[in-house]
This record gives sequence, C-alpha cells and structure tokens, in this order.
Amino acid sequence: MKRTDLNRGWTFRENTGAFASLLGAAPTRVVDLPHDAVLAGGRDPGSENQGNNAYFRSGAWVYEKTIDVPAQWRNRRVALEFEGVYRDAVVKVNGAFAAQRPGGYTLFHVSLDPYLRYGEENVITVEAQAHNDSRWYSGGGITRPVHLLVGPLVHIAPTGIQVTTPEIDDELAVVEVAVPVVNGSITTATTDARIEVLGPDGALAATGTLRVSTLAGETQTGRRRLYIQAPQRWSTDSPALYTARVTLGSGDAEDTAEARFGIRSLRLDPIHGLRLNGRTVNLHGACVHNDNGVLAGACIAAAEDRRVRLLKAAGFNALRSSHNPMSVAMLEACDRHGMLVMDETWDVWTDAKTTDDYSLAFPEWWERDVESLVAKDLNHPSVILYSIGNEIPEIGTPHGARRARTIAEKLRSLDSSRYVLNSLNAMMAILDELAQMREQAGQGSDADSPAEGADSGDINTAMADADDMMSAIMSLPEITDKITEAADAVDILGHNYADVRYRIEHEADPNRVIVGSETFSTRIATYWRLVQELPYVIGDFTWTGWDYLGEAGIARPIYSDDQASGMGAAYPYLLAGSGDIDILGDRKTISLYREVAVGLCKKPVLAVQRPEHFTEPIAPHSWTWTDSVASWTWDVPAGSPVTVEAYADADEVAFLVNGAEVARTPVGTDLPFYAKADTTYQPGELTVVAYRDGQELGRTSLETAGPVAALKAEVEAGPVRADDASLAFVPISLLDAAGRLNPAADRPVTVEVAGPAVLQGLGSARPSHEESFLSDTFTTYQGRALAVIRPTGIGEVTVRVSGDDLGTEVSFTVEP
Repeated sequence: MKRTDLNRGWTFRENTGAFASLLGAAPTRVVDLPHDAVLAGGRDPGSENQGNNAYFRSGAWVYEKTIDVPAQWRNRRVALEFEGVYRDAVVKVNGAFAAQRPGGYTLFHVSLDPYLRYGEENVITVEAQAHNDSRWYSGGGITRPVHLLVGPLVHIAPTGIQVTTPEIDDELAVVEVAVPVVNGSITTATTDARIEVLGPDGALAATGTLRVSTLAGETQTGRRRLYIQAPQRWSTDSPALYTARVTLGSGDAEDTAEARFGIRSLRLDPIHGLRLNGRTVNLHGACVHNDNGVLAGACIAAAEDRRVRLLKAAGFNALRSSHNPMSVAMLEACDRHGMLVMDETWDVWTDAKTTDDYSLAFPEWWERDVESLVAKDLNHPSVILYSIGNEIPEIGTPHGARRARTIAEKLRSLDSSRYVLNSLNAMMAILDELAQMREQAGQGSDADSPAEGADSGDINTAMADADDMMSAIMSLPEITDKITEAADAVDILGHNYADVRYRIEHEADPNRVIVGSETFSTRIATYWRLVQELPYVIGDFTWTGWDYLGEAGIARPIYSDDQASGMGAAYPYLLAGSGDIDILGDRKTISLYREVAVGLCKKPVLAVQRPEHFTEPIAPHSWTWTDSVASWTWDVPAGSPVTVEAYADADEVAFLVNGAEVARTPVGTDLPFYAKADTTYQPGELTVVAYRDGQELGRTSLETAGPVAALKAEVEAGPVRADDASLAFVPISLLDAAGRLNPAADRPVTVEVAGPAVLQGLGSARPSHEESFLSDTFTTYQGRALAVIRPTGIGEVTVRVSGDDLGTEVSFTVEP
C-alpha cells in the first residue's frame, strides 16, 4: 500500500470528557508528530507517579487530524498505521469508534474503510492517557509516527513483505520473500507480482515473479526463493543492507512494498556462545529506555539514529529495549550502524508493578502484541533476541512458568530464526521465601556475613549493601528449583544482577546458555571477565547505556544532606543518573572506565571527584559510580583537598600536578583498572602516567580552563531534510579564551531560531532542576547544553545563542 507520513498539523488538547466539553472544550493548539503530551503538562512534587515519572503530571489528551478523501478511494483500501500511542489509544473516524490499543509501544493498523465519507473531508480522532502506569518516564500521546496507507482492492497487507535468508554460504544466499496478498474485492482474483532484490550498492542482485490467487475477503501468502551470488554479510563491523521490492498487479491496480534486510546467520551453543556469520561475538550491551532526553518521549527518527551512533562510538555492540518494543526508527538505525538488538515485550504480565499498568490489559492483548512485535522486527538483521518480559514477579510459579512457555512458543511459531529469552530477576521467584527470612531475622540471628546471613535467614544483614545482598540472595539454592521451568521454556536464560548464578546454572545444566540481561555498570570489569572466560555466557547488558527521565535519582551520589528515603530522590530530581552517556549525548566517567575495563582504550584516563564533597562519603549504592568529572577546573580555592582518579590497564599510576609528582598508587586495589589518590587542587595541569613493570605505558592530562570568554554552538554533521524524521542537533558549550571547556561557570543561555525551523527542545544534563525543555532559555550544566532544531520547510536556518553578554550564531541548510 502507498505510504504517506501523516505527522504534520494535528490539533491537540486535553481530554476533559464529553460532559465537561459541553461547558467549553479545552484550548487547542497545532502540533507535529511524534509528540509528547506529558512534557507540556509540567511537573509537580505531588504528581501521581512521583519520581518514577520524573514528577511529571498525568493526563488525558485528544488529537485530531482532518484528511481529504477523494471519491475514487471508494475502490481503494485505506488504513492508518500507528507506530505507538502511549497509552490506551482510542481511534475514531468522523466520530465513530474504529479501534482501541492499550499498549503504548505497540505498532498497530486501523482500517478506515467502514467509516469514510468519500469526496469529503474526514476527521481522525485519537484519544490517549497516561497515569500511574510505568516505573520510568514513558511520555504520553502519539509519541511515534503515523502513516496513511492507501492501496487497490487486491493489495499487499499493511504489515508488508517479509524477507528471510534460510541458507547462506560464501558462494550463495537463499533469500525467501513472503508476500501477504489481501483480496478486498468481492470476486476471486489472480494477481502477478514482480520481485527485485537490490544489493548494498543499489545494483540489481536478483529477480523473480510470483502468481497468487485469492478468494474474496481472503489473505494468501505467496513465497518466492531467490538466489544471490557472493552475498555480502551483515555484521556489526560491516552492516551491508539489501533491499527487496515487490510490485503486485499493474496499472490502477498496482501495489508496491519495499523492505531492507541483511544476509547473516546465527548459531547458539554453550561451547562457542553466540556466533554471527560463524564467528563468536560477545555482546557488549546497553539497556536503553524509550525517551530522547530533551525531546522526552517524542520518538523522532534522527534522535534515535543519534543515540545508536553515539552508543556504538562508546564501544557498545548491542542494545536491549528496556522494557518495551523498540521503535521502528531505532531498529533501522541499528541496521545501518551494525548494532545488535534484544527487543523486549513487556515489564509486566499479570502481576502489577504500578496501580494502572499494563497488567490490566495483558491477558486480552498479549498475543496480538507478540504478533505486532514480530511483524515489526522480522526484516531487521539487527534483531537477534526476543525478551518475553522483564523481572516478571510470577515467573517462579507454575502458572508463570507455563505462561513463559506459551509466549515463547508463540514467538517461535512466528519467527524461528531468532532466540528467545526471559530477563529474570531471580529474587522475584522467591519473594515469599524472603518474607519468611525477614521474619526469622527479626527473631534474631548471629550471622556474621551477608552470605552466611542469607543461608540462615538473616536478610537484614545481607541488605547492608545492595550488591552483597543481591549476590547472597541470588546464590540461594531455592532459586534454582523455582526458575528451572521458566528457564527451560527459552533458548537463553537472561539474568538481571545475578552473575553469581552463572556457574551455578552451568553446573545444574551444562546445556544452558546465559546472558547478563541487566547488570550494574560499576561492575563491568567483573562481568566482562566472566563473558570472556565462560563460553556459555554470551554477553552483558549494562544498566544503562543512556541516562533517562524518571526513576529519579536512582543512581545519584547520595551524600549526608540527601532529602529522600529509599532509592529514589526527592523533587525536583528529574534524571535517573545511571547512564554511561548523559541525556545530551556526552560520555560520563563511568563510560571512560568501561572503555578501559573491556580493553577498548589503552591510554590511562583521568577523572576528579567533586572537591566540594571531599569530606562527605557517598552512601553505598550499586548503580552509583564515583561523583567524578573529567575536569581540572573547579570553583574552589587553590589548596582545597581533592580526590583524583585514574582508569588504566597498568600496575601502577603516578599523579602529577603542574609537573610535580604528588602521588603514586597501585591499580586495582579498590576495583580492577581503578586507582585513586588524595591531593590538593592547584590550577594548571593534572597528569596521570601509567606504568607496567616500571615502564611507562602512556599518559593523559587535564588543564584548568580560564574564565568563560565565548559561547560555542555548532551543528552536528549530517544532512537536515524537510521531513518529519529530521532534526538538527546544536551542542552549546562555554569556552575560555583558549577554546577550552569551562564546566565550573554555568549560566542560562537563550536560543533563537530564524528560518524554516522551530526549537524542538533545549536542555542540559543537570539531574535536578525545575526548568522546562520546552523553554527557549536553559541553564548549562558542566559547561554544556543542547538545542534540538526541527525543520518545517526548505531553506537557510540560523540559530542564535546568547547568555551573559556573550553570543554566537550558526547556520545550516534544510534540504528537500
């Protein structure tokens, strides 16, 4: 079916309900999709979902779009494709109910034919709402793109063609193209299809034909095997993509469809691990949530592509979509950039985690969600794993294990070419037992260590540190029995925070293949060593690769003046703080440590803990890295005490301040590849020198920046086009006279846009604030901010940035 983007010019308002609207509808405004309605609602310390949703308000909204429907469409079939509406979408056409979809991340289609008025304007209405239904910031409204599909009566199904590569060797690849043909007429139809496959260079690689007969109202799938000589394999290093084009019928009855795909093979076993095209690949993975930083929940393709590119540049080769189906745009970016994908289904099944979450709809909708997931993913070579759920509470029960098997078999029936796993938090399987242990602990215990305490019931002792507590609980023998059936239902056992179980699982079942589906970023050195040593452990997915909105302050450094109780932070905290990369796309010091720990960086790396907190120890917290910055510019008096850090694959490091050695310390005393020392802050130059066996391996320096003398704004490389998928990213930084970043003199900056574009978002990575990403003024954090510009037409765009008597401007051209 012909596909047209339907993202421009929707009207938007709050949904006050039918009776309240009699007194006057809420004010409307025009928005372009994708759009996050929650962002405009603002934040409130008394909000329904509290820190889970970054203290943003809940809401209900109405979107409307008027489309012209020509009279000749009477002999066509018309549908809408929604890539995702958060949440509880209700679609109406000319006021008549047409469809419902409760899942907020699920792609779905709506047939418009029964409701259209031909030769007239028609009104599409979409209602959505978001309440206490997520454990992280979800956004709300039509957060993913919408497309209008129009085709002849006999047409290719809206889900499109499906391409698989069942047989591959160096000489030849078999490409099987499945064409689902829908007969929307009242007679039997016989239709011919032409199939072309284009190579990565655009040249014709294979052709074929197909004839399909269908009864009235019937769908038949035609399949054709084509053969490509000397195929180029898709891999993480060389993501070669082919294109399959199908033309069904001819003339006025012609329909077309296109799909990009890759030729690659997968194998899995506990001896060689995961093999891609015959070579073992260890998954250096990152969990990512759905939001796009200053854009919040709006899923605009350019932002998804940017995240994938920056995560790949930081050393990751795999992403886990936590905890919902990945967007089409991000899948396409992963295909282009060679990033492997674990696509996840849900965060809940039938046991709720919040009061209004998807458990209310799961029993009725799960099967259709799985069908949508596979239809979306099947052509994408980046997708190698399906996760059937995250930390499902009922997984350790017979009914939960049975459901796991049912979901896994449903997935396999739709796509047997990929592997299925469940992302278990094994502690969930023994919640009842843990409650009993706590009762016993309350009656007294003489356990001396977390592990001993866990064995004897002293969970309170184990909980003194989350990491030790997790390890102690995860090693309990009760867990093995509880999770066995759920583990047997899948191809790969995904363990969240349970590296202690890797060898236990292997001893219990040598055929088991395991992945660390969610892990503490602070322990990457230990996890990666296990991945390298244990062939049955195929990878590690850190929590998280990219910082996110919601779960406010879960990974913040906790000092004595912290106002919150428990893991979350008090208002106005906004960010989780756990990402290797912050919401602007800049790498944090944990990312620099990771690069050394996994062997991707041979030079030593420098970081400095914030000197203003020198006398305050950070409370132990497993998601929290040191409160450090890669900077030697601080707003403290010279001579102030400070802790300096080095990350190095070395025996020892020496720290030098202005050329004089101030400390020499072994590496690996506290953590692998980590060293630290106390010194005093003296403006100038901080240097670290790494040694092995007394020989210098390398050195790195940080210089003190002078007073801010300039604002810098630059447009990131890449074409900006006049379409719904494009954005221009403009990083803003505070520089001294020598062009060095000054992270210690933050100030508000104002952004103005002239030309065919609008300011879509502006913000910084400051974890706690009360500013709005929708404002044209925002305060920098550590010397940086980011403006995101959305084109509205073709032509020259100028972005002006000003702040504290400083200013700069940058221009770019929006291309057709």
